[in-house]
Amino acid sequence: MGMADLIPGVSGGTVAFISGIYEELLESIKNVSTNVPSLLLKRKFTEAFKAVPYEFLIPIFIGIFAAIISLSRLLSSLIQNYPTFVWSFFFGLVLASTGLVAGRIKSWNLKYLIYFIVGSLIGYIIVGQVPGTTPETLPMFFLSGALAIIAMILPGISGSFILLIIGKYAQVLEAVKELNLVVLLTVMAGAVFGLAIFSRVLSWLFAKHHNISVAILSGFMLGSVRKLWPWKEVILTRMNSHGEIVPLIEKNILPNSFGSEVLFAIVLMIVGVGIIVWIDRLKLD
Repeated sequence: MGMADLIPGVSGGTVAFISGIYEELLESIKNVSTNVPSLLLKRKFTEAFKAVPYEFLIPIFIGIFAAIISLSRLLSSLIQNYPTFVWSFFFGLVLASTGLVAGRIKSWNLKYLIYFIVGSLIGYIIVGQVPGTTPETLPMFFLSGALAIIAMILPGISGSFILLIIGKYAQVLEAVKELNLVVLLTVMAGAVFGLAIFSRVLSWLFAKHHNISVAILSGFMLGSVRKLWPWKEVILTRMNSHGEIVPLIEKNILPNSFGSEVLFAIVLMIVGVGIIVWIDRLKLD
């Protein structure tokens, strides 16, 4: 999940979904954000401590932070120097994940297909949005944190990409660099609020409308592969917070010729698919 969140356009929620822990993760977050605060307010500290599912949550968050710390530089370097290969691998990964998640609906019908198509269109449109600008106010930073965390737990949409779309990605990075605690704490407060509220919504949807939820989320995942297509043409560029020129608007294209690079990219797609199949078999075992 940590590695996926480092890749713009890939969500840690996708990994949680395909590894079979998504619904348990939502339920755990919902219970912690509901039960623990109320127990603490009643000064029932022992009960509050016992209400947290440490054995489940701690390994997950340790893994996420370990991946972010250890892999951020490597993945950043790979994306900068070998973008086609990185996107090829994740394209295969997410494409196969879509089939795996959609397979959780045992009996498809027209209603579920419509929800799947709607989810695909929404995901396709979102990842194709041109980044905009928003005011640098604390309420906007709060909202940005909430939207980013919601995107992070939704399969197919990355939190970093949402921040980029609403013009807050560079601003948050700048706040991190300058240790602007007011901005950072505001973003964190928004993330906590968004996680607490949206985990309840998703948990309720899965409990009451499981197949519809799966159809929409698997559609999100399929629509998001628009962002992961390996071959792109840069239409417009921008300067990031490090003074580097990076793509702003890109158009998906077909490779100009079929050579060793294209062949290796296809191999990496197949490897990505193979990893998803392997994970699915591990769950069955």
